[in-house]
Amino acid sequence: MKTPTLQTERLILRPISLDDAPDMQTHFNDWNIIKHMNSGVPWPYPDDGAFTFLRDRVMPNVKAGKENVWAIILKQKAHTSIGAISFGIQRGSREDRGFWLVSKYHGEGFMTEAVAMVNDFIFDELKLKKFTVTNAKSNIASRRVKEKTGAIFVGMEKGEHNSGDTVSEVWKVTKESWAAANIRLKT
Repeated sequence: MKTPTLQTERLILRPISLDDAPDMQTHFNDWNIIKHMNSGVPWPYPDDGAFTFLRDRVMPNVKAGKENVWAIILKQKAHTSIGAISFGIQRGSREDRGFWLVSKYHGEGFMTEAVAMVNDFIFDELKLKKFTVTNAKSNIASRRVKEKTGAIFVGMEKGEHNSGDTVSEVWKVTKESWAAANIRLKT
């Protein structure tokens, strides 16, 4: 399925493109973001890291229909992306949703809002019944977003993160747990 544009009162999630590389490069080159990423994300972040990542990994997966990836845009700053959120097939056949947000926007509810839009897309449009999400054990903010958006903790697994954390928390989100979270957004 083609990645649709999604909107709330404050955000636009639009399909990511190579044009997002400059914003991504500027904002993603931040230890507070990179430290919770898997160790495949380089640090220090290279000068062409965002463009190379989008060109070589993201865009081929999007084109092949394996992943939906959105740039997160503040409506008040309509031309600047402040993060990204993705949903696709990871690690073989397991679905996964991942995200990052510019540090200065942490704590304002933007990621919960973005996750809510993507969850609606997953359950209403893709018609999935459940999917899996993970985070570095040390990533408390990511854990909180999961808790607020209906994720159910199921255990731990080995994971290599730039912070040195070697444990990932594993969560499942079901259609029922998402409905029970009762997050509804105005568009």
